Amino acid sequence: MIRAAVFAGGLLLAGPAAAAHPDLTIGVSSFPSTLHPAIDPDLIKFYVLGFSDRPVTTFDASGKLLCLLCTRIPSVANGDAVPEGAGMAVTYRFKPGLTWGDGAPLGAADLAFTARVGRDPNSGFANTHTWAIVSRVDVIDPLTAVMHFTELNYQFDQLGELLPAHLEESVFDRAAGPGEYARQSFYARDPTNAGLYNGPYRITGYDSGSRVVLERNANWHGKRPYFDRVIVKSIGNTAALQTNLLSGDVDMIPGEGVGLTLDQVLALQKQTPDQFVYAYKPNLTYTHIDLQLDNPILADVRVRRALLMGIDRQSMVDRLMGGRVPVANGFVNPIEPTYDADVAKYPFDPDRARALLKEAGWTPGDDGICRNGAGDRLSLEFSTSSGVRARELLQQVMQSEWRHIGVETIIRNEPARTLFGETLKHRAFKGMAMFAWSSGIESTPRQILHSGQIPTAANNWGGGDYTDFHNATMDADIDAMERELDPEKRRTLWLEMQKIYSEQLPVLPLFFGSEAHVWPPWLKGLVPTGTNAPTTLWAEDWYAE
Repeated sequence: MIRAAVFAGGLLLAGPAAAAHPDLTIGVSSFPSTLHPAIDPDLIKFYVLGFSDRPVTTFDASGKLLCLLCTRIPSVANGDAVPEGAGMAVTYRFKPGLTWGDGAPLGAADLAFTARVGRDPNSGFANTHTWAIVSRVDVIDPLTAVMHFTELNYQFDQLGELLPAHLEESVFDRAAGPGEYARQSFYARDPTNAGLYNGPYRITGYDSGSRVVLERNANWHGKRPYFDRVIVKSIGNTAALQTNLLSGDVDMIPGEGVGLTLDQVLALQKQTPDQFVYAYKPNLTYTHIDLQLDNPILADVRVRRALLMGIDRQSMVDRLMGGRVPVANGFVNPIEPTYDADVAKYPFDPDRARALLKEAGWTPGDDGICRNGAGDRLSLEFSTSSGVRARELLQQVMQSEWRHIGVETIIRNEPARTLFGETLKHRAFKGMAMFAWSSGIESTPRQILHSGQIPTAANNWGGGDYTDFHNATMDADIDAMERELDPEKRRTLWLEMQKIYSEQLPVLPLFFGSEAHVWPPWLKGLVPTGTNAPTTLWAEDWYAE
């Protein structure tokens, strides 16, 4: 559960000059922990894969569900989704002529293989439930597959990236034991293999932690992309990233959680209002603090509530983000149709926060830091992605505000690749971890809130319930919501899930997001989506003018 940057440098050249250099360099603030589309989900990976690996379906910028690899969205009305026992049978029809980057055909066999890997708990897939309820996939012909669901699922018409069976099947069949497939996969051993990719570009260069180079895919059958090469350059420090933009070392910086922070873009626009195009769009990104509920301090909900009431989130939003984003009171964005405005809220109230800590057995010592009856200090480690200036500033503000209510925080930041690829994945953080994730439209919260998604060695550290939150009612609501096809009945379940979340606070909600893009005036065709579908899914429409 748990988006990069490009800029035009130096003197901005006119259209013909830009056209003479048909490479596009994008600056981003992080680097993918893996290129495997189903393992270790993070924003930067899907931003990069948007150029090279298309999902079967996705939402566009208007919120409409589209087929990218299929001929039509399956539905009950068109007969492609039909009841079957307690579940349903859903037919996917692939477009003719689709191939992987090495020319191998793409279609029904790849869907069947992806489902087989996804059902295996040793695969390391971040979300195994989606595939666990698929009993089998029947390959009717090379372009037609029928997925048999063991239960109803409201997202039956949404299907993400597929795995290339002609490459990965033999690797998966040889894998023995947890984690072995992920280590031996072509995505890990040979990330520039053309057969891994089906988009307008394929990855031809991969310098771990540094850059990804993409070139036109000769076996792409869609619109020919304008740029010969796209270079995604990782610059972990966002201040340095901005410097690279101003110096012309990168052409653009995307605003999808993988580039500059909102406050930096606002400041940059004041500094250089005419040098770049600045685009802002509300999105479904959710910045929050995951709590290690195995920590005895954080296991007490009174402490969790005190922590939230001890920080002035509205002032943070106003000062650091120009008031452009809303404070979050839960995990559902106000722009979502399932949003509940009546959930429990925790306004800034240091006095009430101190009272809650006292109720929980914590009283201030001589240095102002609380201690319990055993003399233990109320001290918590606090982590986020290193080099992301806005989050580091937020940390410092919160560290100061928490100290005023008697809570000591020790900052231990890590590079994004380590934080997401190791620390969170293995639930190795000891206190609090601040990061953002972006959901799709009415995306199920199973991956982050269902107890079946708590990462463990037994499930090969899959899932995204990093907090160890387990609530029987939440589990039941998620199960029921996913099986409910009636939108109004689903909404009732969504309301209850938000109520549980706001009362139990397994996570400290901070604020929702707004994309802040920066690109050169000569770059055309880029349309911010505001959803978890990256702009790069339409990179073939980008061009220089």
